[in-house]
Amino acid sequence: MNMMAPTAEVEGELRELSYAEAIREALDIALGEDERVILMGEDIGVYGGAFQVTGDLVHKYGEERVIDTPISELGGAGVSVGAAMCGLKPIFEFQFSDFAALAMEQIVNQAAKVRFMLGGAVSVPLVMRFPAGSGTGAAAQHSQSLEAWLGHVPGLKVVQPSTPADAKGLLLAALDDPDPVMIFEHKLLYKMKGEVPAGRYTTPIGVAAVRREGTDLTIVATSIMVHKALAAAEELAKDGIDVEVVDLRTVRPMDRDTVLASVRKTGRLLCVYEGVKTLGVGAEVSAMVAESDAFDYLDAPIVRLGGAECPIPYNPELEKAAVPQVPDILRAARQLVKAEV
Repeated sequence: MNMMAPTAEVEGELRELSYAEAIREALDIALGEDERVILMGEDIGVYGGAFQVTGDLVHKYGEERVIDTPISELGGAGVSVGAAMCGLKPIFEFQFSDFAALAMEQIVNQAAKVRFMLGGAVSVPLVMRFPAGSGTGAAAQHSQSLEAWLGHVPGLKVVQPSTPADAKGLLLAALDDPDPVMIFEHKLLYKMKGEVPAGRYTTPIGVAAVRREGTDLTIVATSIMVHKALAAAEELAKDGIDVEVVDLRTVRPMDRDTVLASVRKTGRLLCVYEGVKTLGVGAEVSAMVAESDAFDYLDAPIVRLGGAECPIPYNPELEKAAVPQVPDILRAARQLVKAEV
């Protein structure tokens, strides 16, 4: 059963919006309802953002609330951390998630640790948005999936919306959170359309979604890989293989209960994620299952299907080969269902 409809409990009318439009709607709602909310980032003003997500919000709210920052990710991130500590609610956009490498000092050593180091006296209600992933021909320095980097850091929450409805709901939930939330938005999803409820609603952070129910195999996927997993599941159904697809949605904190319940039901686990396989999100999911009673329900070894151990190539065919595709998922799933411990 396909379960790609919005999972949040909302009453708003459903409209079809793109992933980018859903994010823009969330930003508009946030700016309109709370004067403390500001947007910051390179080219997010008149230009509308590198991926046209912020659009014309600068004309509606002005340059004091939709702020074009200089080409200095470290400086922009530092200002947003300081603004959050002083009572504002900044939403900082990186043009590409790769540029987080330039701002890691502020993200990891400041935003993630200030509340702890000051005994809870100060929080950092900061949201950072990261256009991530491959598929646009942007080569090795503009195509990475770095969510596992930030998911390793206590004090940060890390989410990966896979649908327009969750892109809006998770962003609004992030704004309600007193701690820094990192949102990784896959660039290839920006034009994808789906049903999105009108008005304000939130999608809970730390709760996975079962996008398709099944009995033979659990695929735990993130971001765009959820859609590839669903496509593979439909193909596998023709072979009589019933796949359950779990959309992790949140890398940190991870939804242990949903994942373990699914593995207990199916007895097999395939982790699919775009980031490099080694030390990636799938490694944490695998360890979580291995350290639980769900391990006793496994009928075959856990399989991880992650990105290749190389930088993302510029060549389009090599770029596709560097990250999991539907045929890769099909092959791994068929081998896994045939395997036994």
